[in-house]
Amino acid sequence: MRDAIRGEARGTAPVPLSVLDLVTVGQGRTASQALATSVEISRLAERRGYHRHWVAEHHSMPGVASSSPAVILAHLAAHTSRIRLGSGGVMLPNHAPLVIAEQFGTLEALAPGRIDLGLGRAPGTDGATAAALRRTDRLNEGADDFPEQLSELTRFLDDGFPDGHPYARIHAVPGPVQGPEGRPPIWLLGSSGFSARLAGLLGLPFAFAHHFSARNTIPALELYRDSFRPSAVLDAPYALIGVAALAADEAKEAYRQVLTGALSMLRLRTGRPGLVPTPEEAEAYEFSLAERDFVDGWLANIVHGTADEVREGLDALRKRTGADELMLTANAHSGEARLRSYELIADAYGLPEALPQGLPEE
Repeated sequence: MRDAIRGEARGTAPVPLSVLDLVTVGQGRTASQALATSVEISRLAERRGYHRHWVAEHHSMPGVASSSPAVILAHLAAHTSRIRLGSGGVMLPNHAPLVIAEQFGTLEALAPGRIDLGLGRAPGTDGATAAALRRTDRLNEGADDFPEQLSELTRFLDDGFPDGHPYARIHAVPGPVQGPEGRPPIWLLGSSGFSARLAGLLGLPFAFAHHFSARNTIPALELYRDSFRPSAVLDAPYALIGVAALAADEAKEAYRQVLTGALSMLRLRTGRPGLVPTPEEAEAYEFSLAERDFVDGWLANIVHGTADEVREGLDALRKRTGADELMLTANAHSGEARLRSYELIADAYGLPEALPQGLPEE
């Protein structure tokens, strides 16, 4: 599955560029509008040569409309023809492995050769919501069982349970039992060392959440590379990092936009989740000293400014981390600002306009 994993750097970009989409919902906007923006982003990303577009599973967050990645990905697949689509990620402990195998087998049948299955072990929400999702309050149990859950999911995807196993006669469909079609490559996601080491030991591609765990990025990538064992999937490590990045026509406007996301995260972290505030609300907000420290720290890990400034920041980050791919997430109040950011970054790297919709890529 090497070709299904490794992307191609285009234009002057040092590595492939991709999109991480949280389907953010701004104040005064609706989930329908946010999902429509995701379609526009996916089509723009395909047209401009971004490698993949992932959506992330979150729950009980009013400012994020991505609680059902498989549903969103099916919708994006219907509006695109070439770009890779996937989960960044599906939180495995929240679901039965058979259900995930069925969902992503269906996606693979809908968009053959274009689907990625990124898996995480965190709940993607707070403890109470995780308990409601999993029907248990023993949340650590799910995370601790992640390797076993991953093994079970892989066997469902491959139709690979041995004779005598309780699940040997159970088939995930769509899937291999119906024919020789491929299945989505598995990625492991993480913000610490656990999944980094596991991805390395299993020879799987690894995606690290630099956008909210920047201090752990280099240690986790080093652990992944040091732990890596060649597999049937990869002969060498392949790691992407999620990067918060937003470009605007003027640096001041970029700051106004990223401040909305910082205030939204502050409210989430202090138990006050809501829709993403407008730039005007964020600018007028009176931060306490502790809140200002949090926001300044959050903004320090966002690459923002003009297109040239963002390109310089991304180049420096890639050089510092050695990442094989950069997956950009543009968190802002408006869909227009996010779309403009991805277009500006594509221009800054000279990404060529892709072939018309529906034609095969060269």
